Amino acid sequence: MTSVADLPLLASGKVREIYDLDDRLLMVASDRISTYDVVHPTPIPDKGAVLTGLSVFWFQRTGGIVPNHLISFTEAVPDEVRGRAIVVRKLEMLPVECVVRGYLAGSGWVDYQRSGQVSGVQLAPGLRQSDRLPEPIFTPSTKATSGHDEAIDLDGASELIGSTKLAERVREASLALYSFAADHARSRGIVLADTKFEFGLDGNGTLTVGDEVLTPDSSRFWPLDQYAPGQTAPSFDKQYVRDWASSSGWDRTPPAPELPPEVVAGTRKKYAQAYAAITGEPLEAWLTRARA
Repeated sequence: MTSVADLPLLASGKVREIYDLDDRLLMVASDRISTYDVVHPTPIPDKGAVLTGLSVFWFQRTGGIVPNHLISFTEAVPDEVRGRAIVVRKLEMLPVECVVRGYLAGSGWVDYQRSGQVSGVQLAPGLRQSDRLPEPIFTPSTKATSGHDEAIDLDGASELIGSTKLAERVREASLALYSFAADHARSRGIVLADTKFEFGLDGNGTLTVGDEVLTPDSSRFWPLDQYAPGQTAPSFDKQYVRDWASSSGWDRTPPAPELPPEVVAGTRKKYAQAYAAITGEPLEAWLTRARA
């Protein structure tokens, strides 16, 4: 069986490694976690499995909305990374982050307080933090190679992509994916406040979803029974780590500090809860299936 060490490494990011499989790619999600764009030296056990298992769950259910790059989570996946790796199609990735917001939170809330808009989308006055928007909005951003992404409007996305027509297709696909996922999540007692998609074009020029989809790293999930407008909701993501990091005295510059055992355990629990709540099965079921 081929091991990951035998494969050509094409890219390594904060969370993922991508390996070349000739006409395909092997995408491996690690257990690394970052805050403020800096990776902590302490991994979160099974985090990579949650990101991969949830992405597979959504890829398998949204292919009728827009094609995605998933080929397999077992075939050609080395034993050492099964459960946190997928084989995918190669895409020519578009240079925009495709963010959809259904609720007013995070940087969207900050923008709204300052201008009454989010990425050029004018919103009604008097909205509160965490308010549900009348309808989801598409708020794209740049893909920064270093530092932070910058919010742009649809015209800015069209300019980066090089086609107004393709940018509009991306917007429509993003909104359709969000609506499907938000309905499913709500049926499972979860609010999908916002999320980020990445798209590319396959060899035939077909718009295709790539990277990960609808995971705690790319989305803001809130427990429905704890959601209330006007305040920050608890989330199924790395907010546990962010809260600790912001109160630790760390100045947010590299290197990031080690995480205490209780923060690691609490974060691992949050990620596993997100998987179970959305899919209706424990994380162990995904690991068993992927490693069979």
